[in-house]
Amino acid sequence: MDDVVVGPLDLAARVDDALAVQAVAFGLTDDEIGVRRHVVLRHLTNAGARALGATTATGRLAGFVYGMPNNRVYWWSTVVQPYLRAVGEDRWLDDAFVITELHVHPAFQQRGIGRELITRITDDAAEPRSLLSAIDVESPARHLYRQLGYRDLARRVVFPGAPSPYVVMGAELPLLR
Repeated sequence: MDDVVVGPLDLAARVDDALAVQAVAFGLTDDEIGVRRHVVLRHLTNAGARALGATTATGRLAGFVYGMPNNRVYWWSTVVQPYLRAVGEDRWLDDAFVITELHVHPAFQQRGIGRELITRITDDAAEPRSLLSAIDVESPARHLYRQLGYRDLARRVVFPGAPSPYVVMGAELPLLR
């Protein structure tokens, strides 16, 4: 991580750079990028929304994270609530900071950037816990989340239009080191 600095990110100004990272890391089509652009910009209008970026010395965005305090009326929350309620975990939707997106460009993965991004953004959260959703497969991301203290709360969560099921994970803050 020597050549990458993590710090505040004006995500609205760099939304296209961030989505380019997400597209490579997550395999998005141009149409999906267009939809997500509007979603990101809308999310940034929510109270408490914050973003951090991992930037190289030349200004290239190597990774980013953004999130916000949860509100049960947000779309994500309305989708996951029935799954969390079914397993007796819907209390997690209250007083939680949600990691909305966390992506690191593949050329910069396995260097601690994702860990730095998620721990730094949650360290500044006023909420006592954090939530996120991830594709419900074993992956390096899920391994990282578990190392940080996240645990599976609800599995096989289906988001409308998503090709794969997700898992909702939660952790008490601060995250484990």
